Amino acid sequence: MNANGLTQIQGWGITVLRVVVGIVFLAHGGQKLFVWGFGGVAGFLGQVGIPAPMLAAVVVTLVEFLGGLALLLGLFTRWAAIPLAINMAVAILTVHLRAGFFLPNGYEFALTLLAANVALILLGSGEASLDSLLGKRAP
Repeated sequence: MNANGLTQIQGWGITVLRVVVGIVFLAHGGQKLFVWGFGGVAGFLGQVGIPAPMLAAVVVTLVEFLGGLALLLGLFTRWAAIPLAINMAVAILTVHLRAGFFLPNGYEFALTLLAANVALILLGSGEASLDSLLGKRAP
């Protein structure tokens, strides 16, 4: 058992979850940052009624890109998962809920990502992470 009371195999399961969720957020944040740009994201956010859409665009883009990178690396996992979970809760409430549960516009995917981030907040980074490496070096 590790410090979180998990077996090693459970820790590897969390690692798989963290890495995949990190890749998803890194890709979505990268798309916003490098393809749409802050202006394109702000335009969309303004259309759905988000106040201060340019500020929100910068925050959402950086949360997804940097948070995804942090999850992928397993660095400050619990702290990175908090704004990502909030991001998904806001996305559900402001964009996806009115479209119903099912994709392509429903909230099922955002809800899954919200749940995954809540799990990472509660469970930590798993076995293979910079969090674990840094924790082992601490006195």
